[in-house]
Amino acid sequence: MVVTVLAEVRAPLDTPVLPGVCLTGPMETIDALRSKRDTRSYANEPIDREVLETVLDAARMAGSAKNMQPIRMVVVTEDADKVALKESGDYAAWIDNAPVCVVVTAKADAGPRRMFDVGRHAQNLMVAAHASGLASCPVTIHRQDVARSVLGIPDDVEPSMIVTLGAPGPDMGPSPIAGPRLPLDDYVAEGRWD
Repeated sequence: MVVTVLAEVRAPLDTPVLPGVCLTGPMETIDALRSKRDTRSYANEPIDREVLETVLDAARMAGSAKNMQPIRMVVVTEDADKVALKESGDYAAWIDNAPVCVVVTAKADAGPRRMFDVGRHAQNLMVAAHASGLASCPVTIHRQDVARSVLGIPDDVEPSMIVTLGAPGPDMGPSPIAGPRLPLDDYVAEGRWD
């Protein structure tokens, strides 16, 4: 695949994007997408507020079905709240090690595509975090009532996912379930399935 960049400029995130203009940042987009890995090990240091706002703003720019914009995020930094949130997910026992937990929510009446929108916003958040030098990992919320209770989320809003954020911690070695990605030829079918 050949990608032609017609122009490169640096601009604030609120600058309108024009067709054919590529806004560059600290890491090239394709590199950020290809090198991002889920990380559960974090350094014990806070995230700079400006960096956090930048990655949250990148998440905000993700699209949504019919432009309904049903996604809202809750930034959690209090240790007691992070510990309490561990009970919301079957695989969330480690999340209080992250300096920041971002709870991604969707309005319950946003239609059948709301979970796709949750994923789009979470992916923007994680790739922007990675490009900014932060580690991240998505965690499914299995018990929405727990997250609602801990964070005061109303009943008409579904807390769906937690994204942990922080400076990368010590390397924990390869994940026991890590492996190479499927080859592109196995991943993509041309024209029809078979």
